[in-house]
Amino acid sequence: MGIVVSLDGKQPSGAGAPSIAPLVKLTTSGMDRVNQLILARVGSDVLLIPEIAKHLINSGGKRLRPMLTLATSALCAYEGDGDMKLAAAVEFMHTATLLHDDVVDGSEMRRGKLAARMLWGNEASVLVGDFLLGQAFKMMVEVGSLQALDVLSTAAAVIAEGEVMQLAAAKNTETTEDEYLAVIRGKTAALFAAACEVGPIIAGRAKAEQTACRSYGANLGIAFQLIDDALDYGGLSANLGKKVGDDFREGKITLPVVLSFRRGTEDERAFWKRTLEKSEASDADLEQAISIMRRHRAIEDTVERARHYGAMAKDALALFPDSPMKHAMIEAVDFCIARSH
Repeated sequence: MGIVVSLDGKQPSGAGAPSIAPLVKLTTSGMDRVNQLILARVGSDVLLIPEIAKHLINSGGKRLRPMLTLATSALCAYEGDGDMKLAAAVEFMHTATLLHDDVVDGSEMRRGKLAARMLWGNEASVLVGDFLLGQAFKMMVEVGSLQALDVLSTAAAVIAEGEVMQLAAAKNTETTEDEYLAVIRGKTAALFAAACEVGPIIAGRAKAEQTACRSYGANLGIAFQLIDDALDYGGLSANLGKKVGDDFREGKITLPVVLSFRRGTEDERAFWKRTLEKSEASDADLEQAISIMRRHRAIEDTVERARHYGAMAKDALALFPDSPMKHAMIEAVDFCIARSH
C-alpha cells in the first residue's frame, strides 16, 4: 500500500533541498577504505556467515553512522587510521542490531529486500549478528584506545537496554512521550552518539569537544528516528525500504501513536487498543490510523519534535571553527529531517 501524506504541508524544495552529498564527498576516500575493511572482516570459513552478512551490508544503506565517525575524526584533525577501524566497528554494530531487530519484530523486508531471517531463518540471523559484534570489538581493541572501547561497548549495552525497553512497551498504548523518548535514546541515539564521540577521543581532543560531538550525534539520532516514525505513516515504500505502515502492522508504539492516543476521543483510543494492543488491524485500519493522526497533527508534531532535536545537534557544533566538514555535518542534519517531505 503506497499511501502518501504531506507531513508538514510543504513540498520538497527541489535543487535547493538539503543534501548528504557534501558529507559523502568529504568522507569518500575514508569510506572506500572502511568498505574494504568491512568486506575483509566478514570473511569466515563458515560460508553462511559472509553470505548473510553481505546480504545486508551490500543492500544499499547510507552508512551514515560510520561516515560520522570519519567526519568527527576529520573535524578534530585526527591523523592515523584508527578512525577507519572504529567506523567499520560502528557499522558492524549497526548491522548486528538490524539482524537482531528483524528477528524480534518479525520483519519481512529490510532496505527494500527480503530480510535475512526470511531467507536463512531466525537462528542464523541472530548468530551472524553475534559474529559481527565480535568482529566489531576486535577492531576496537586493535585501535588501542581504552576510552573509545569504553564508549562503544557502553553503547552496545545501552542499545540492548533500549531494545528490551521497547519490547516491554510493545502494544502498550498508554506509553508516555517521555517513556518513548527513553527507548529511542537507547536503541537509536546511543550508537549515533558513540560513533561521533570516538572521533575526538582518538584525536586526543579536550573533553568539551568530545561532549560536543556526542551531543551532535545523540540529538541527530533522536531526530533521525522521529522522522522514521513519521515516515512509516506518511512515506513511500520505495523510499522506506519497507512497507508503509509496518510499525502499525507490528503493533509498535511510536510517537505519532503516543500523540494520537493522548489527544484522541474515547472511540479513537478504543481503535488504538483494538488494532495495536489486540493485534486486530487490517489494511483499511491503516488508512483510519493515518486519518486520526492527521486530525490530531500527530505526524506533523513528530516532525516538529525532530526539528527541535536537529537544532540542538547543529548547535552542538558551534564550538568548532567553520570548515567544509562542519558545514557538511550541519547539512546532514537538515537532510535527515528533509526526508519527511
